[in-house]
Amino acid sequence: MTVGPVRLDVAVSYATPRRGVPAAASFRRWVAAALDRRIREADLSIRVVGEEEGRALNRHYRGKDYATNVLSFPAELPEGLPEGVRLPLLGDLVICAPVVAREAAEQGKALNDHYAHLTVHGALHLLGWDHEDDADAEAMEALEREILGGLGVADPY
Repeated sequence: MTVGPVRLDVAVSYATPRRGVPAAASFRRWVAAALDRRIREADLSIRVVGEEEGRALNRHYRGKDYATNVLSFPAELPEGLPEGVRLPLLGDLVICAPVVAREAAEQGKALNDHYAHLTVHGALHLLGWDHEDDADAEAMEALEREILGGLGVADPY
């Protein structure tokens, strides 16, 4: 059973039809698994969007004119906090439902497993993990495999 952080608040909003999209409880369970033993307190939001909004956000924030599966927006803490003070605000994830569904079908993956993978992947980005070079990618993928394995999700790679 996933323990997760001591305090975790995950707000999930749906800006697209819910058909085939996991319930908020599933997203919370996946985030808890990703954050378990990595952070004590966390507040984050997940917004599930359609292709148009996903494309607009990817274009605006990353300069890429297409919808992508998941976008991670780490929180920017306000200036002037005393040294060592950290707020539990972790950031936001945006998951594009049509892209996730298309990728799952193309890759022969269970839809819920693909959502779990992308949620874990996005949450790790909020913690500062990245895959900008081969070594970082290998480390992040190994951690994703470990977390997903604990959730009963097969190796996504």
